[in-house]
Amino acid sequence: QVHVAESGGGLVQPGGSLRLSCLASGGSFSNYALGWFRQAPGQEREFVAATRWNGASTYYADSAKGRFSISRERAKSTVYLQMNSLKPEDTAVYYCALGSRWVVGRMSLEGEYAYWGQGTQVTVSS
Repeated sequence: QVHVAESGGGLVQPGGSLRLSCLASGGSFSNYALGWFRQAPGQEREFVAATRWNGASTYYADSAKGRFSISRERAKSTVYLQMNSLKPEDTAVYYCALGSRWVVGRMSLEGEYAYWGQGTQVTVSS
């Protein structure tokens, strides 16, 4: 019943911006966490950012700090990932994921998330 779906990917030039959206449905997520992960070609999936569904807590990977920002509209059950100053190295399939708890120091781990979207492709290229 719980469903997570991301959208907003596409082709963007280096230095450009893109905003991804993640819609969570089918449950109440007040104590949940929502994370963004990405997987580049030939690479393992890596953590990007996370936010507490009902709170102010955010957590960013070093690669995202200063360029990416995560925000939320709880009334729409939607979390956004605003990506600025994009680099070719940001090219990847981006996934959103829903976890049942927010645990300090653990939200960068895939194992903390039970529900995953299908992914949306982000390509940064000239």
